[in-house]
Amino acid sequence: MKTRLMIVDDNEEFLDGCVAYFSEKEGFEVVATATDGEDALEKLAAARPDVLLLDLVMPKLDGYGVLEKVGSAVKVIVMSALSAGSFVTKAINLGAKYYMMKPFRFEQLETRVTECMKEVGAARIRNRSLDEKITNIFITVGIPAHIKGYQFLREAIKMAIDNPDIINSITKRLYPEVARRFDTSPSKVERAIRHAIEVAWNRGKIENINSLFGVRVYSHNEKPTNGEFIALVADKMLLESV
Repeated sequence: MKTRLMIVDDNEEFLDGCVAYFSEKEGFEVVATATDGEDALEKLAAARPDVLLLDLVMPKLDGYGVLEKVGSAVKVIVMSALSAGSFVTKAINLGAKYYMMKPFRFEQLETRVTECMKEVGAARIRNRSLDEKITNIFITVGIPAHIKGYQFLREAIKMAIDNPDIINSITKRLYPEVARRFDTSPSKVERAIRHAIEVAWNRGKIENINSLFGVRVYSHNEKPTNGEFIALVADKMLLESV
């Protein structure tokens, strides 16, 4: 399987050189390019890259703006001539995996991409395991797989496992990030997750739910909020050292 790359840089000479290098390398595929941050975000969902190679200083929207929007959805390697420590720290804090200072050899960039992909492989194995465990929980509590909220809720729980603090910003961060990953709106995510929880409660499997969590959490007459349910499942999985 080839590593899918998206390359974003407003220096067209550098961009063309980067594309040419990876296009000649077996095991790599350049799936999209862009010369500004806004164009990059528009192309990102359709391109589905494994690794995003991202410049910082660009027109319309800079690399930091892209990092803020991308979140943890893709591995990002920042490529920039900016060398001050504050620039590096900001990029890493926003989620960049590596910060490469220009100029560098494309061979060095290839090494970093390969290192990112080792982590992607490990993450995919972990995500499959997480998906299976969350699916088992949903079966137990009675959330059917065919409703839209099933997918949204599963993604939200995985995000809360990776970043427990996000549950404190459910409206500002969690819903918008789930919406971005599924190309929908935060309000639709919120409603669909609420519907999924209501379906489970209306099926009357409260005893299964209480048994699953080991305590009598809820009765038939009370339902958890979206945030409470997401936190409950995420906490259970974290305690089991997922």
